[in-house]
Amino acid sequence: MIKNKLNQVVCFGEVLWDIFPTGSRAGGAPFNVAYNLFKMGIDTKMLSRIGNDELGHCLLNQIQNWGITTDFIQVDQEKATGTVLADFDEHGEAVYEIVQEVAWDYIQPLPEHRELIQNSEAFVFGSLITRNKTSQTTLLELLEYSQFRVFDVNFRPPFIDFEFIKKLLHKADLVKMNKAELRTILEYLGEDYIDEDTSIRHLQAYFNLNEIVLTKGSKGARYFIGGTAYNFPAVHIEIADTVGSGDSFLAGFLSKRIQGRSPEEIMKQATSLGAFITSKAGACPDYTYEEFKAFREKNSCKTS
Repeated sequence: MIKNKLNQVVCFGEVLWDIFPTGSRAGGAPFNVAYNLFKMGIDTKMLSRIGNDELGHCLLNQIQNWGITTDFIQVDQEKATGTVLADFDEHGEAVYEIVQEVAWDYIQPLPEHRELIQNSEAFVFGSLITRNKTSQTTLLELLEYSQFRVFDVNFRPPFIDFEFIKKLLHKADLVKMNKAELRTILEYLGEDYIDEDTSIRHLQAYFNLNEIVLTKGSKGARYFIGGTAYNFPAVHIEIADTVGSGDSFLAGFLSKRIQGRSPEEIMKQATSLGAFITSKAGACPDYTYEEFKAFREKNSCKTS
């Protein structure tokens, strides 16, 4: 039986290998969130699917070696483990070619998922997982069990079904997006971008959303709660790469949000963890909470 544990978070979606010219790294946006939540001391469960192949076995071993449970990662007997061919452009931004028809496209709902999600403080999901009907249908079922639905908008063209994105935005309790994703959503809605505040207020009203987090890279981030907006500067660091920076930001955010901390504490943790991971190679670098805590205190930022 799954026991109700304080601060448990379930992350749903793709777990895969990011294959860079320099080597392969475990990844997938929801898994990157799960990894960094685990590093923050949060009881984290990853709900995904891998293939019964060498890549899948290596991925499970890697995750287990990190100390993260793989109890809810399904094994597909036919579909291959997910892979992404990844590289960096001239600006240091990651570019991806996401292989289709892989195991995480076929996540199945299981009886134990209801209790798992009902006993969790948050259920985290993104938009890429909805590219296939099977995982899309599973997501819709699991969302009904959650008490706090966190939608991490993660547009990866051509895998964008905006009618379904609208459905997810209506179901979400909290949404995280970047500036480009904000503009894309407005465009799909037939709205012009005027400024951040007007745009976010429009989305809050249209989708009945109380909480939206807007990330802006080196220009910081904003946290909108109801009619209040909190502005936070970025932590300035030397960038190693930007892979998983938004995912680690969300992990930092949720690690404090589910504990009911103040917006200032929540966003300090979020911006600090996002910067900390960006200063290292990869979305899931090896580190201890003590290392992160020292970085956070050294680079402490105040709200503006």
